[in-house]
Amino acid sequence: MLCDKDQYVEELLVLKTIAENLNQSNDMKQMLQTTLEKLLELTHLETGWLFLVEDKPDYILMADYNLPPALSREDKIPMRCGDCLCLRMYRAGSLNEPVTMIECERLHNAKEQCWGETHNLTHHATIPLMVQGKRLGLLNVGSPGKEHFSEGELALLQSVAYQIGTAVERTELSEQREKQAVDSMARFIVDYYAKASKVTRYLWKINDMKRMLEAIVEELAHAFGWPTVAMITSDDDNLYLRTVRQNEVTHSCKELVRKAAHKTARKSGIVQRAYEEQNVVVQEGLVRVLPGVQPHTYTAAIPLKHLERIFQTYETMGVLFIGRESGPFSELEVEILEVLAEHISLAIEKICLYYEWQDLLLVEERNRLARDLHDSVNQKLFSLSLLAQGVRETTLHENPHTAEAIHDIGQLAQETLTEMRSLIWQLRPSGEAKGILASLKDYAEKLGIQLTFIMKEIPVLTNRVEESLYRIGQEALNNISKHAGTNRAWIRMEQDGSYLYMKISDQGRGFNPGSPELCPHSLGLTSMRERASEIQGTLSISSEEGTGTMVTVMVPFLSQERGLNL
Repeated sequence: MLCDKDQYVEELLVLKTIAENLNQSNDMKQMLQTTLEKLLELTHLETGWLFLVEDKPDYILMADYNLPPALSREDKIPMRCGDCLCLRMYRAGSLNEPVTMIECERLHNAKEQCWGETHNLTHHATIPLMVQGKRLGLLNVGSPGKEHFSEGELALLQSVAYQIGTAVERTELSEQREKQAVDSMARFIVDYYAKASKVTRYLWKINDMKRMLEAIVEELAHAFGWPTVAMITSDDDNLYLRTVRQNEVTHSCKELVRKAAHKTARKSGIVQRAYEEQNVVVQEGLVRVLPGVQPHTYTAAIPLKHLERIFQTYETMGVLFIGRESGPFSELEVEILEVLAEHISLAIEKICLYYEWQDLLLVEERNRLARDLHDSVNQKLFSLSLLAQGVRETTLHENPHTAEAIHDIGQLAQETLTEMRSLIWQLRPSGEAKGILASLKDYAEKLGIQLTFIMKEIPVLTNRVEESLYRIGQEALNNISKHAGTNRAWIRMEQDGSYLYMKISDQGRGFNPGSPELCPHSLGLTSMRERASEIQGTLSISSEEGTGTMVTVMVPFLSQERGLNL
């Protein structure tokens, strides 16, 4: 039985593997057949088939795997001819969400007509293939004896169906390009698609988000000759210009384009409309729409969307902006830009999945190291402490000097054991279920520190920011335990404008931060500064001898990207 985390990791691997397969082929039948087989392998289902549905009554069996003999007889004629409840519901417009189809009509007819063995396959899941409202076909999967699909299984299958639909639409456009290659418009499409395909193949190899944003504008500008290409990303409904390529120069920044709550910060109407309406917006007329970007006569803003799998909705995670002087964007160009944007969105989501996977690996490695330290070094130190105590008792009367030395050895082992337990605790993850406050409270108790929190409300933090703040808090509490000469500490967290502050203070002996010789824990302070820098924050220390110490971490609250993890 998989736990929630294992199941989530398995779902990420399914989506990643399917996306990679769909991105590697332009032969639709081979692509769909391979994708179906890979989907069944990864989800541990046994059989499936996929229809592409055209005008009534036409439909095409594009892929199938492990059909029972009753459905595969006479070159699969039961699957290529006739009608069924799935298709009727789909054509009637009543099948818009994935469902468990009870007693499949084709299998029922096979039993009635004695067409052969059905291998106890009676039910299957039916998932419509739809992209932006366009209906493309049906995906059916099942296993003998399986009569129900959970909401989680259906949600995963719908995510895969969206990827398949996107690939089908891309491939259909590609096939349309090949059929019309005899005229100049077809040659234009071939050229456009060749460039778009080259760009997306390059982007798919990148696993760093900052490099991805730079590569998008550089590769598009180079491939299509566009004088200006810019990437705008969403941050809590604020829009920021992140990278721009103009006059063959790439510039990274974070310029506010539009504030949340529909308060336009600058003249960014085209970008705002594309973001809010989730549609491509084109514009003619010399208007400056982005800060620091030269105006162009013809502009286009293309939303980049990702599937919010929990709620099965699409959210805009950014906008791709293009400016040129060579003429207006045609309807065909807009259609191709939409497909290109979908591939860019998938490439960005792939990086987000990669980051999540890396975080999971890091947590697993920390847990493994903590277990190894606990099972080996920790236990040996404990044994050494007991052994020293026993030897001291036997030599106390015979040789007091030796007994005293052995006593010192035992004390050293006990102190090392205490520090080892503290290290093991620090290696443990910050507590995904408990959160940063409860985890720091537990850690303070381990150190014998009475910790008080001061805050109005608990801020919503990304995993990356929470992990960094937790590690900084750990080190600060550790320094208080070792050097402050007090068992009381306070942590204040508050948001002030666009910044989040965390302040850890004590009323202990204090020190002079500017004197390295008076600061035996300077390595820990360096580590805290590095962790703050990793989340675009700063760390400052205020302390005087005899008056206590305050460590202040300031983090840009708006740097906590939703989905992009920048």
